[in-house]
Amino acid sequence: MLRFANPEYLYLLLLLPLLGYYLWRGRVLRRGQMGFSTVRFLQQIPRSWRGILSRHLYVLRLLSAALLVVALARPQSGSKEQEVTTEGIDIMLVVDVSSSMQAEDFKPKNRLGAAKTVATEFIDGRQNDPIGLVVFAGEAFSQCPLTLDYQVLRDILDDTKIAPREWDGTAIGNGLASAVARLRDSKAESKVVILLTDGENNAGEVDPMTAAQVARTFDIRVYTIGAGTRGTAMFPIDDPLFGRQYKPIQVEIDEELLTNIANVTGGRYFRATNTEMLRDIYGEIGELEKTRIEVKEFTRYTELFWYFAGAGLALLLLQLILENTALRRLP
Repeated sequence: MLRFANPEYLYLLLLLPLLGYYLWRGRVLRRGQMGFSTVRFLQQIPRSWRGILSRHLYVLRLLSAALLVVALARPQSGSKEQEVTTEGIDIMLVVDVSSSMQAEDFKPKNRLGAAKTVATEFIDGRQNDPIGLVVFAGEAFSQCPLTLDYQVLRDILDDTKIAPREWDGTAIGNGLASAVARLRDSKAESKVVILLTDGENNAGEVDPMTAAQVARTFDIRVYTIGAGTRGTAMFPIDDPLFGRQYKPIQVEIDEELLTNIANVTGGRYFRATNTEMLRDIYGEIGELEKTRIEVKEFTRYTELFWYFAGAGLALLLLQLILENTALRRLP
């Protein structure tokens, strides 16, 4: 992008035709005169390049004047630059990995498989937000600290499996407390926990509401999701004799507890009964927790004055040198 800081000087270019006429006229008047009876034979003599150049040497001075006028107008080359300011959101995903997450009411996968797929899509939709992962069953485990390396986080999430039998249970309080511990020292403008479970709190040392109160103390907003169809769901049982069998189990989600956790911290409670609902819920949370990005655009200009001034003075100097040396004319 090119602009002139003082474009009013460009009006001087209108005087160049007058200057050109003046220089041409002065050259004609300065030429010496000699009388001949006829110039018919002289016209047949070929003209030398020195003669041709000397007759048009004034053009260099004209070009020099034009360049100096442009230099006075201060040409500037501009390049657009952007200053991007982001107010990031620190997000901890808390996922239930208890045995009940094997229930197959989230076709075509079980609850954990659907939760992993939708959480991965949620991660893919973020850009500047550190995200971490906590899983819980009878105990809570911090799988990944807050990170912007989404590929590592996706790999860890993909490797997440149902907890071993000895760790089975649903310690909602422990899971939430572990996420709060990861977020409490965060300097982010917004701190968020997305907690997904399919059951009732029946394990762990930390009371879920106590963990929620601590989250509120550190300005951490908690969104809770109850995952499971209403009524009964088919649960797989691997029998050593008859192979995999299915039996219906009652879906029992403590919606009152999850609602209270969300309300205390300024979040919301959602119920997902299938994969599409779960995907919509994560999408809605993503809309509620948008990173604020402020873009300031400005143009940085570089002065081109010296290029035009230098070229103009160089042409003027060249004209003076030629006029007094190789193309010097005698009266």
